[in-house]
Amino acid sequence: MNKVFIITGTRKGLGKQLAEYYLSKGHKVVGCSRGEASINHVDYSHHSMDVSDEEAVIQLVRKTKKLHGRIDVLLNNAGIASMNHITITPGKTARRIFDTNFMGTFLFSREVAKIMMRQKHGRIVNYTTVATPLRLEGEAIYAASKAAIENFTQVAARELGQFGITVNAIGPTPVKTDLIKNVPADKLESLLNRQAIHRYGEFKDVLNVINFFINDESDFVTGQIIYLGGVVG
Repeated sequence: MNKVFIITGTRKGLGKQLAEYYLSKGHKVVGCSRGEASINHVDYSHHSMDVSDEEAVIQLVRKTKKLHGRIDVLLNNAGIASMNHITITPGKTARRIFDTNFMGTFLFSREVAKIMMRQKHGRIVNYTTVATPLRLEGEAIYAASKAAIENFTQVAARELGQFGITVNAIGPTPVKTDLIKNVPADKLESLLNRQAIHRYGEFKDVLNVINFFINDESDFVTGQIIYLGGVVG
């Protein structure tokens, strides 16, 4: 059965690749980003917005329900990072990271869950990072925002499980996207060496885990966090 997806952060990177993949499989995709759409497809609709804008999130979810009649999958892909020592991290940078990473995930999950509860089914996939279990220096704020998402994922899984909704999280190792373009090469190499499998993540690695989470047969899998690359939380 064709599904209705909401994917945040679809202008570039993994979000765009995921949207294009699911569109190629015949699904409907509603995406968003701060910028204009970079995907042109008959089954794709785009909203230019900030994921931490509560009213904009509410309107996007309502319009999606009105347009398609249901929402099957939410991928909370949108996220930003900043690599700084805590003593030189501006407060506005910390707030921006938490607004995008955590508040965006919370707001979309809250609004989509209301639709999914009435449907008695749904899949929500959140994004964490290997920076959280590895306690990476220079990533204190970014890792903390993702730690909040991990806890949120597990509590939300308990609250929504009775309605046929699963909530899980994927923690990618570095994937060559804009998210890591400003991270020094030696820092990335050090991170890769701490993994069981010493290589960058690829789109197919992320897609594999997401497809497992959203599979119809995965209705008994919830509250789980899967880190890629052989990183143990």
